Amino acid sequence: MTASAAGSWRMPAETAEHDGTWMAWPSSGYTLGDTTAEADEARATWAAVAHAVLQFEPVRMVVDPSAVATARQWLSRDVEIFEAPLDDAWMRDIGPTFVVGEQGLGAVDWVFNGWGAQEWASWENDARVGRLVAEWAGATLVDSGLVNEGGGIHVDGAGTVVVTRTVQLDPGRNPAWSAAQVEAELRRTLGVRDVVWLERGLARDYEEFGTRGHVDMLAVLPEPGTVLVHAQQDEQHPDHVVSAELRRAFGDGWRIVDLPAPQRLQDDEGWVDHNYVNHYVCNGAVVACAFDDPHDAVARALLAEAYPGREVVAVDARPLFERGGGIHCITQQQPRVR
Repeated sequence: MTASAAGSWRMPAETAEHDGTWMAWPSSGYTLGDTTAEADEARATWAAVAHAVLQFEPVRMVVDPSAVATARQWLSRDVEIFEAPLDDAWMRDIGPTFVVGEQGLGAVDWVFNGWGAQEWASWENDARVGRLVAEWAGATLVDSGLVNEGGGIHVDGAGTVVVTRTVQLDPGRNPAWSAAQVEAELRRTLGVRDVVWLERGLARDYEEFGTRGHVDMLAVLPEPGTVLVHAQQDEQHPDHVVSAELRRAFGDGWRIVDLPAPQRLQDDEGWVDHNYVNHYVCNGAVVACAFDDPHDAVARALLAEAYPGREVVAVDARPLFERGGGIHCITQQQPRVR
């Protein structure tokens, strides 16, 4: 459908009913790694997330034409495939952000430039995915000049969005934008009133394959007035300070629930950013990150309490985090329009 420059659009909470989930299939680059085993590990993990979601709602997978045959070997026939050239496979970031309004379903097409024009990134194909998915979904396109990614925002569906200064105000993304201008654009496109600014993301998110501070590794709003925050309890870990900053940023008026970080603190590359915040809420379920860690069970219990009536399904997210993301990063909800 044609682009819409304005309108009373609103981004529903992730907990609202979905028409389905969009994903993108890993087909090249660092995501597949350097060996057959590493490539199969990536494919198995993307497929595991897709099949976990598929138990509860339709899954639509964007696949590079060169990888369709391989994708079909790993995916159930119930996963619908849409062909388009891809650079990467993080649908949360390259796809559109779906909104609803008087015109029905809308899709915000942010500018995507490889997480701030990072040296290792390529995005010629991924920059077109938002428009393609919007067209396939039958959504009205909502154009935006803001360089942004879906992993850089979280909404409660009732007027609040959470962002980080090192993403939306990143010189590699929006060098000429002020905080006030960013807020105005988020209000126009997402229908929010209040913008909560977090100072920064997790430490590892500023390393080579990081996003420079995506909020979906930090905090999530399961309902208005409640926030689940990443709680790194080990004082040696650099994210211990970040966790304290998170609590101060929300402050009074919020019910703050700690999601304790996994016990594992480091891997061969240094401090890990493993967290349980990066889960995905779909119809009737929460697809949760697991790390073969003693805190997995603690997180599942907290998520079950935060999302009453939903089944918590855990998927081993370690291969995703090794590649720079998590379960939320590879999924994107399409809300149902009533």
